[in-house]
Amino acid sequence: MKIGFTKFLSRALACLTLVPSLVVFAAQDPTAPPNRATYGLTRAAGPIVVDGQLDEPAWQSALQISLAYEIRPGENIAAPVATTMFAAYDDDQLYFAFDARDPDPKAIRANLSDRDLAFRDDFVGVILDTFNDERRAVEFFVNPLGVQMDLTVDDLANGDNEDASWDAIWDSAGRITAQGYVVEMAIPFSSLRFQKGTDSQTWGFQPFRAYPRSARHQLSDTPRSRNISCGLCQASKLTGIAGVEPGKNLELTPTLTAGRIDTREDFPRGDLVSGDTDTEFGLTASWGVTPNINLSGTINPDFSQVEADAAQLDINNTFALFFPERRPFFLEGADFFSTPISTVFTRNVADPSWGAKAVGKQGANAFGVFVAEDDLTQILLPGTFSSDATSLEDKSLDSVLRYRRDIGAGSAIGLVLTDREGDGYSNRVGGIDGLLRINDQSTFRFQALGSQTEYPGEVVADFEQPDGRFSDQAFYLGYSRNSRSSSAYARYEDIGDEFRADMGFLPQIGRRSALLGGSRNFYGKEGNPWTRWSIGGDVNLDRTQGDITLEEEWELFLEAEGPYQSSFFLGPGLRDRYWNGVTYREKFLGFYAGARPSGAVSLEVDGRVGDQVDFANDRLGDIVSLAAAVRLNVGRHLRFELNHNFRRLSADGGTVFTANLSQVRTVYQFNIRSFVRAVVQYTDIERDPLLWVDEVDRRTKDLFTQLLFSYKVNPRTVLFLGYTDGRSGDQNLSLTQESRSIFLKLGYAWAV
Repeated sequence: MKIGFTKFLSRALACLTLVPSLVVFAAQDPTAPPNRATYGLTRAAGPIVVDGQLDEPAWQSALQISLAYEIRPGENIAAPVATTMFAAYDDDQLYFAFDARDPDPKAIRANLSDRDLAFRDDFVGVILDTFNDERRAVEFFVNPLGVQMDLTVDDLANGDNEDASWDAIWDSAGRITAQGYVVEMAIPFSSLRFQKGTDSQTWGFQPFRAYPRSARHQLSDTPRSRNISCGLCQASKLTGIAGVEPGKNLELTPTLTAGRIDTREDFPRGDLVSGDTDTEFGLTASWGVTPNINLSGTINPDFSQVEADAAQLDINNTFALFFPERRPFFLEGADFFSTPISTVFTRNVADPSWGAKAVGKQGANAFGVFVAEDDLTQILLPGTFSSDATSLEDKSLDSVLRYRRDIGAGSAIGLVLTDREGDGYSNRVGGIDGLLRINDQSTFRFQALGSQTEYPGEVVADFEQPDGRFSDQAFYLGYSRNSRSSSAYARYEDIGDEFRADMGFLPQIGRRSALLGGSRNFYGKEGNPWTRWSIGGDVNLDRTQGDITLEEEWELFLEAEGPYQSSFFLGPGLRDRYWNGVTYREKFLGFYAGARPSGAVSLEVDGRVGDQVDFANDRLGDIVSLAAAVRLNVGRHLRFELNHNFRRLSADGGTVFTANLSQVRTVYQFNIRSFVRAVVQYTDIERDPLLWVDEVDRRTKDLFTQLLFSYKVNPRTVLFLGYTDGRSGDQNLSLTQESRSIFLKLGYAWAV
């Protein structure tokens, strides 16, 4: 029975009074992580210059910690190489240094790259749980050449979620030596958030080293238990930081963007018509209102796609493809807005004229809110069997509120509210969600949502949407158990026929889905190049709200990790899939293989063969789908990445389509601050019109190229200069230029 949105929300909020007692009961008597260490940090005895040289006297009296344990793939065994971390602080900054020894320095994997892209290299760093809540932390890593990587990690997200979109301003330097390499880091307190107070701070803390050779060895200061599913709850503690303040600075980042787009208006005839040069000034500001609350805003922002989306094959698909968010204003803190059912996907804010965001944490309470005015309202129209999309030229006001309260040991309860308001259009979603950490291995997640929606008349008529104001609900229940030897998981999802989450990404509605699965893990003994095997399976059942079986799938799988950082997957399966009144039986085999035989080369292939429904022509076909990738580093400066997707569907004795998508990225990194990058994406799809019900082109081709120069002093003081070109063709037309553009962006971070 459906209930109104307001009544549903009031009932959901009332549940908040019941959940804390359940969470506290579930979290009683947690098992303490093994060998948790506590380190006392002292002030630096003198100045420290971040230059990759440990020659300052201050390092001699600094805290010293040995990374004596390998925690992956070896299980708390002696580290294969020696690593010493040094730590100190002064009024303004935290200082860390690493002396990473290596018996063969020539084997060190280190390349110049843009920030956040050096995770295939050797690297060292620290994980800081500055609120000591064992839920969220920030990570600072540096490769041997000084390339920075900074992330957030959230133990309460959907899995241990690391998010590389967060960028802080800090200093680092790295240097390869005859004994290994040395790294220095200086992290300003103004770039961190933590509880205000003059007393000594206590933070969660983990020093870390990645040592990739035949295996990717992960080294740390203390052992880690694989029978405890959370990571931050096993971190060591860092004490002694006193008399410092978290960041409260006002940071202003004015930007200048300029660009011109030329198009062939009467494609493919006529000439390219030069567009007007569009020049805009913008401003983004960040202000620490209090030590624990940060407010940021942007006026006339530049949300141009400096990073081109990776192309995807859009053939024989019935639902919208997902493209990740890449815009810095929305990316920062995006993990905090994540929930089991996607209610917040900021890429829906297509063309904002302004935006504002506030995030904060005080004790057990954390919140986030953002508001943006969008000049172009894009709407994803979900369905049970397929989705559609449309755009409204009218403005809309988009708002999101997220609140979370930490409860017990590793549990939390949350609230999310979203709202989109336009001319004749509105969508509101509200509900609660939570994570209950039952014990060290088991967690339970839930979410309950209600929505209320009203579409303009043209959307109702053109896309057969409900008329007037309508509402519905969505629910999620999930259980997972992860231990050293095994895993088990169960999930139930119920999405109503008229539920809409227009601020999220939810292309399919009107279904009830249940999933049950598990696996058994096996580990190789020390010295065995095969480090882990897993065997398991799951069963999934999807039904419509009208009780039609959409899909019933049974799948087994075998996974293995071995020498040269190799990994393998083999997954046979059987699926009954309902489509357009008929249930088809699909037998399939999924597979994956990948390896990094050296620091210069990595290879992988992912594929699927077997049966697949031909959705456009209502029949069962045979699919061959392959995705291969090669990454090649030539010296420390030059990198090539080649990706190729191949897909072929056959039916009724012929080939329905053959699709090829090739993508090549070439990057020359001058130094840690600047690079030039060329991207080429080519799509070629051939069809047999005799095997299609509707009229189709025999062949379609698309070519996209981009050339970009980038210079970054820090994440917000930047210069981008780029050129793009788009071409299309078919069986009668060779590749013909449709458009071209040139763009420039200048940004400067100014601390007040």
